[in-house]
Amino acid sequence: MLIATLIAADQLKKGELSSATDRLAAAGAQIDRVGEITDGKAVDIYFDGNLMAARGALFIEGAAIDFVVQPQQNREKKLLISDMDSTMITVECIDELAGYAGIKDQIAEITERAMLGELDFEEALRGRVALLAGLDLSAIDKCLDEKVRVMPGAKILVQTMAARGAKTILVSGGFTRFADPVARDIGFASVEANILEEAAGSLTGKLTGSVVDAQRKAKLLQHSAQSAGLSLDQCMAVGDGANDIPMIALAGMGVAYHAKPKAAAAADVAIHHNDLSALLYIQGIGSRDWVVS
Repeated sequence: MLIATLIAADQLKKGELSSATDRLAAAGAQIDRVGEITDGKAVDIYFDGNLMAARGALFIEGAAIDFVVQPQQNREKKLLISDMDSTMITVECIDELAGYAGIKDQIAEITERAMLGELDFEEALRGRVALLAGLDLSAIDKCLDEKVRVMPGAKILVQTMAARGAKTILVSGGFTRFADPVARDIGFASVEANILEEAAGSLTGKLTGSVVDAQRKAKLLQHSAQSAGLSLDQCMAVGDGANDIPMIALAGMGVAYHAKPKAAAAADVAIHHNDLSALLYIQGIGSRDWVVS
């Protein structure tokens, strides 16, 4: 049995639901039942059929509805691993930090190309960090206070999954100086990110230790699942850029959140219109069961 979940950006209209079931049927799906509309915006359609054909049938360019088609088995995930920048928070920290050095535009252009997959991630990261050499460490605290904002739905997603027994991991190609406080604020159980080298109260322009890159993210997912006794089908990975693709492709539910084209193409679901609470609807968890801190 497969489940197609529709999540409207606002209110789901009956005509939109009817159209979705018609398109699924036209793609060869045998509709078993349609659930009740949850919170006025999300609904599940249970059916037998071809998963990829169903996904193709539900895609409508311009419609303000996100959707996912997935097996009913292991629908609720027991491990959540997520990227941080532009995923769990609204900004790219290195770009905002560069603003305090007066080079935001220069850094942001490199960041964008790296996230699009046009540049080698580690090379681009080390190059950007080198440009920050000499920046006073007080700029990090200012950046956290003035620029870093939690993505809508992030706390509800992470804390609800944690309360239901899921393992939660924040993994970032950014920096521990940002990832550690962000993880505490949102409610992640563990965090891994890159370490900026510091000396005499300033950044040296170097990193300490190995780089958290795309392969490291995927390996962390695999190791975390194994250590928790979980299959990858029980895991959800969330990200937005090219360096998230390996972990998105590895997880049973790979989610591209307001993502770059390559990441969206690699994912099981691409969220374009909703906030991160959509990832709870995907798991069959409506708002009455959310944890709101």
